[in-house]
Amino acid sequence: MSGPGRTIRMKPTEAELAKALERDWATVAGFLREHPQFILQDEALLIELGLWRKPENVVEFGPAALAKLSEAKSREALARMEEAQARQALEETAMANFAAQAQTHAAVVDLLEARNHADLARRIDEIAQLRFGLVAGVIALEGPERVPAGWRALDEGQADAVLSPNGLSRMGQSPYAQLMFGPLTESIHSVAMVRIAIWSPARQAVLAFGSADPNGFTAEMGAELVAFLGRVVERTAERWPVI
Repeated sequence: MSGPGRTIRMKPTEAELAKALERDWATVAGFLREHPQFILQDEALLIELGLWRKPENVVEFGPAALAKLSEAKSREALARMEEAQARQALEETAMANFAAQAQTHAAVVDLLEARNHADLARRIDEIAQLRFGLVAGVIALEGPERVPAGWRALDEGQADAVLSPNGLSRMGQSPYAQLMFGPLTESIHSVAMVRIAIWSPARQAVLAFGSADPNGFTAEMGAELVAFLGRVVERTAERWPVI
């Protein structure tokens, strides 16, 4: 329909639109087949159409990948923490051993200054309490002869009972604590004991230290430092005869 000076276009029908779109899409599809890079280079369009595929050589930082990365970082952090804890434990053990050795060396000097058997017994007890934080330190000597003042008395053969016939030392719990510590036994929950022999002919004796801590001395501990003190006590005690 038209009139002077103007042209009126009729709105196309749906059938006409569908036919035009089909004709145009055939043209577009043919063009894309001949020039595929036209659409392959448009990542935004491909993503919008749901056709985008991640290249195989591109690392995906999606939730799964991030979870794996986080897990790996957690394992690495845990390994570093465990390593640091192990190193700290070794350092603390080394420092404790060094401190124990230093106190043992100082104790030796104290023992060598003893003036008699009674003074030696007193110094052993003081060393146990003041230098090592223990309940008591004692020397117990087998009979049948006299026992010096301040020493505990054992019947013949009791050193073997305390340490076993061939035993040189005992660390940890002991059913024989009463023999060694008398009235202090209830306060003692672990012991360190070492065999010593004094004079000639040798009389069997036991140097013992008692701790209030059940884990103060355990069977897994080495007895080297206690044995070292035992040798010092032996040599020092032999300066004087039993009176």
